[in-house]
Amino acid sequence: MTQQIPSTEPELAGVRNFRDVGGLPTVDGRRVRYGVLFRSGHLAHATEQDASFLDSLGLHTIFDFRNAADQKLEGPDVELTGVRNVNLPLSDPADGAEFWRMVRDGDIDQLREILADGKAAGRMIASYRTIIKERTAEHSLVLHALVEDSVPALMHCAAGKDRAGLSIAVTLLALGVEREAIIADYLESNAKHRRYKVHRSSGDASAYSPEVMELLSPLFDARAEYLTAAFETIEETWGGVDTYLEQGLRIAPEARELLRERLLD
Repeated sequence: MTQQIPSTEPELAGVRNFRDVGGLPTVDGRRVRYGVLFRSGHLAHATEQDASFLDSLGLHTIFDFRNAADQKLEGPDVELTGVRNVNLPLSDPADGAEFWRMVRDGDIDQLREILADGKAAGRMIASYRTIIKERTAEHSLVLHALVEDSVPALMHCAAGKDRAGLSIAVTLLALGVEREAIIADYLESNAKHRRYKVHRSSGDASAYSPEVMELLSPLFDARAEYLTAAFETIEETWGGVDTYLEQGLRIAPEARELLRERLLD
């Protein structure tokens, strides 16, 4: 197939961390097709211009991995013409209502107690592992939908980093994308213009002090160790990607080949 030329990445005013996953290389020398798989943060604050751009992509399906608490905090996605919206809540990295209440409202002593000394990063790693092990039904549904008809597709959560990042990574594994390329795409969420804006309840300057931001940073960073932990969980639980896809996600080899035909050049 002819390699498509990607469009310039848009500057979306109300949607963070948007990007086309096209161009990533597979281990057998193919590439993910441009214009078929996108990722982003939530669409609740999309402007009219943002919505017009998203409409222009010809999306078939939007997969929203946020839970009800996220949607209450941020709002529902904007309505896009003729697009199917599928809400598949995934357990949130560093989840728990009380935990996130302290992240938003807690004072420095509370934040030290729950986040210091590697506890924040450890919580993220544990959450990535849990999503891989316990959310096989959701990831199976996503891949089967892509096989059947749901492209072009956009996957998002709140920040577009963790839940969407894992779901994109699982899809890319099924396509045979090089592991290093999957990690490199994931780490793009660290770019300043992509990062989720940390919300703290207090308007006081101390709420965003350097120490507070350092304590919070593991929750809002994309770190290779998080995604590597997810890959390790696949190896430890299923013995490899092929078995994970076939037994864990119920993706038969024939379905995987159809997925590759849909999404690869």
